[in-house]
Amino acid sequence: METTNNNNEGNIFPIGERGPSDYFTGATWITPLVQKGGDIDYMVASVLFEPGARTTWHTHPAGQILLVTDGQGFYQVKGMSAQSLKKGDVVNIPANVEHWHGASKDNRLVHVAISNYKGDINVTWLNPVTEEEYSSVSK
Repeated sequence: METTNNNNEGNIFPIGERGPSDYFTGATWITPLVQKGGDIDYMVASVLFEPGARTTWHTHPAGQILLVTDGQGFYQVKGMSAQSLKKGDVVNIPANVEHWHGASKDNRLVHVAISNYKGDINVTWLNPVTEEEYSSVSK
């Protein structure tokens, strides 16, 4: 992963490294905060999504929590309407729920993600969110 020199103004944590294009559409930056190890069976990361950036569809075998720290975006469960996200929102994602999250077209989104592990797995990445799927929620 490459490291960015983007402006860190307004961010709680450093911007971090570029998110892999296999799992994200658009520019994302990931800052690991807590790694699994010892008696810690979860990971915590700050993720910055530039406008229009988003995850692929994915699931978490033991759930995930998102704490939105800046910006505006969306969270969508497969087959359901998308929810708007803004600073201060908390999303509790149950285990094995297929979903995506990311920034709106005109705003960045920053969230802290807390992902629990089941064995050695904390996420299963699926297909990209299509432009049609994204455009239908990001109007």
